[in-house]
Amino acid sequence: MNILKRSLNILLIEDHLIEVVKFKKTVSYSELKHTITEARDADEAFKILEDKNNLPDLILLDLNMPKMSGVEFLAILKRDPQLRHIPTVILTTSDNQKDLEECFKIGVSGYILKPLKYRDYETKIEAVLTYWSLNELIKY
Repeated sequence: MNILKRSLNILLIEDHLIEVVKFKKTVSYSELKHTITEARDADEAFKILEDKNNLPDLILLDLNMPKMSGVEFLAILKRDPQLRHIPTVILTTSDNQKDLEECFKIGVSGYILKPLKYRDYETKIEAVLTYWSLNELIKY
């Protein structure tokens, strides 16, 4: 059975270079050629999101960022009628139950804990990208 999956335009909001490299390495193994745009903080991410003709299909967001936390970024994103439809998945080391509850209250699409072992990380990222590449996504 051949299931049609599509490549995704991904916005990765992550301030640690090692995490960016790890994510890109994992995505490079995918059969699909996803496009990755990087932002190191909320300011860079909002600047990227100003281009309404090139919005991402999926946002992967770190919680612990400089200037503005991932939770604050998510709250602003989900209040914006032109951006709130974009699926946003938290990628974090925080297993804090309060963070988890707050993100789901605001409207996050998923919350993934970054595992220590690379193979486990790879498995989780593959699952997230496969799931969203199968979904019908809103295009404006």
